[in-house]
Amino acid sequence: MDIRIGIQNSPREINFETSQPVADIETAVAAVLAGETGYLKLGDDKGNTYIVPSATFAYIEIGTEESRRIGFVG
Repeated sequence: MDIRIGIQNSPREINFETSQPVADIETAVAAVLAGETGYLKLGDDKGNTYIVPSATFAYIEIGTEESRRIGFVG
């Protein structure tokens, strides 16, 4: 699934794909927004880790878990 995190005062966003379940990501985001932690830590499919301070969030977009379709519609 595709994750997009907008950062305040930055024209760029963090965009990556992860195979983590939606429920795990939503739980982590909810904990950050509730003030339980001061940062969001997520990993992508390539092994990279993203740590974003909660004070810098502009938005967080969580894509669907659908796999991408390849081929032609006919």
